[in-house]
Amino acid sequence: MQPTSLQVSAFADLSPRTLYDLLRLRVDTFVVEQECPYPELDGRDVEPDARHLWISRDGAVLACLRVLREPDGTARIGRVVVAPTERGGGHGARLMTEALTLVGAVPCVLSAQSHQAGFYARFGFTADGPEYDEDGIPHVPMRRPGRPAR
Repeated sequence: MQPTSLQVSAFADLSPRTLYDLLRLRVDTFVVEQECPYPELDGRDVEPDARHLWISRDGAVLACLRVLREPDGTARIGRVVVAPTERGGGHGARLMTEALTLVGAVPCVLSAQSHQAGFYARFGFTADGPEYDEDGIPHVPMRRPGRPAR
């Protein structure tokens, strides 16, 4: 099996092919697999501070996420997805570790599908509000406090 690589990029630096592959994985999972028609393209991917992280093997995108900056300076991790054939292989954890390195000491939030809350708890996230329904899927807001600068 070929080794994987992890990459980080601003929107403006993504190749058209990589952008297509990232969006295709997200749509295939969040819209098609989860049967949840919603506006996946929300305009936030193109924000100047947005960073896209992905893992690929031999040019194929296996997993991805994005890191955004909220108006109050809090970081937001979202659109965390692993291709069905790659689930359980550690790609989500590898992406989260890299994303939190990128986030640094600032507080970070995310909206977890409720069945994934335990996964995010491994990275220091705790529930930050009641469970809610988003497009027919239970979610929970989660927060990881800022870390003291070293």
